[in-house]
Amino acid sequence: MLIGRKVPDVTFRTRVRDEAVGGPNPFRWQEMTSSDYFAGKRVVLFSLPGAFTPTCSTFQLPDFEKLYSEFQAEGIDALYCISVNDAFVMNAWGKTQNLENVQLIPDGSGEFTRKMGMLVAKDNLGFGMRSWRYAAIINDGVVEQWFEEEGFSDNCDSDPYGVSSPQNILENLRRKIAA
Repeated sequence: MLIGRKVPDVTFRTRVRDEAVGGPNPFRWQEMTSSDYFAGKRVVLFSLPGAFTPTCSTFQLPDFEKLYSEFQAEGIDALYCISVNDAFVMNAWGKTQNLENVQLIPDGSGEFTRKMGMLVAKDNLGFGMRSWRYAAIINDGVVEQWFEEEGFSDNCDSDPYGVSSPQNILENLRRKIAA
């Protein structure tokens, strides 16, 4: 169980829009650290096998986006989606999803995912190494609550989804606050 554990210290290579760059592709590289994302904030981090994949694109990411204000009402400062995809893929996916609230974190090399203990082989789908589906409530860089889909394994034949759904996480947040 990862509750009480500090998230790994990782540098993420992101691409950000910068009009000063000019041209048809006005983006520049920007390094973001675990501290940039997690220090001094209470956030929900959710991880999924890949951008543009069916469950991730149809349910998980859009539902987090739609429920953003409900998470804010429960004391969550930000919603982060991480995937073992590069910044170009994550930016393209975010654009197609019309995101305004959820921030995408590219874990291109899988370093954060590996250090979280969630890196699995998905060679059976032609993906290579990817993240197992999970979510966490992280308070100032420390895992407060953990939501891991069952069946963690390499080359899993199924793609379980439910435990890490935004609806389940919201229900747990509301239960904790009411207690």
